[in-house]
Amino acid sequence: MTKTIAILAVPGVQLLDVSGPLDVFAEANRQAGKACYRLLVVGTQRGPVQSSSGVRLMPDLIAGDNSSEKIHTLLVAGAPHAPQLQLDAQLRHWLREAAPAARRLGSVCSGAFLLAQAGLLDGRRVTTHWACAEALAGAYPAVKVQADAIHVRDGRVRTAAGVTAGLDLALALVEEDLGRDIAMKVAAQLVMFFKRPGGQMQFSRAGDAAPAGRSALQEVQRWVAAHPALDHSVTALAARAGLSARHFARLFRQEVGVTPAAWVEGARVASARKLLESGAAAPKQVAAQCGFADANTLRRSFYRLLGVTPAAYRKSFLA
Repeated sequence: MTKTIAILAVPGVQLLDVSGPLDVFAEANRQAGKACYRLLVVGTQRGPVQSSSGVRLMPDLIAGDNSSEKIHTLLVAGAPHAPQLQLDAQLRHWLREAAPAARRLGSVCSGAFLLAQAGLLDGRRVTTHWACAEALAGAYPAVKVQADAIHVRDGRVRTAAGVTAGLDLALALVEEDLGRDIAMKVAAQLVMFFKRPGGQMQFSRAGDAAPAGRSALQEVQRWVAAHPALDHSVTALAARAGLSARHFARLFRQEVGVTPAAWVEGARVASARKLLESGAAAPKQVAAQCGFADANTLRRSFYRLLGVTPAAYRKSFLA
């Protein structure tokens, strides 16, 4: 039976959030040799939908119009402004009507904000782009956000991380529907990973964020980032800030949001990433330059925070 895949595209939509998954489903049709999927773009108003890149999409359906189209999978594409976008009453009503009727419901990137705003993600495990995961969790506390996941399945809900992760999600749906063999052929044809290694935090630049807290704490953070190989025990950092170790640890946790040890580990991993990206140093050398006891300690921290080994990360940046 042909499954109808509908992707909602709001004005200013990220083009790849729409075109990426559609290309995966279209390739699945070619590999299967039959029309397994019927693909539709849903707009919010009549006329073309202008994407964030300026390219226009002509929708097949308009949300809110009376339609007998039975949607099997409804996906909501993201947009750069999606976290700030307020759904109008008509679109919110359409999502709440269309979602229960669909067999599967999901989002790509920041499209999760629109589903959450419509109350469709409460109690669900979901993911979104790493840069706005914290904002999603803060705005919708009933939603269980998994910031590192590439894509998440929770019952009938499927959500994907930023932009290209929409392809990963679509491929997972193809495997679910048509089996591993067809999905692997699609991945090969589109020159993409069948299962992408690691999580999305390997792409995050959160470790490069501006120092937080009062000026004394910010100075300590800048010192750690500039000299990751030095002794950065709580005692050493507290002395640099002119505070007792106990007071420093409590103040740091209160104002920065993590323990000093966790922040130092993150800063060292961020420094290691930069060295690995240049390709000039091997993991053993990187460990020494970034304050890790040895390459195994670097590997454990790197994998815990980013979901990928230093060697694999370095390899992805080599020509």
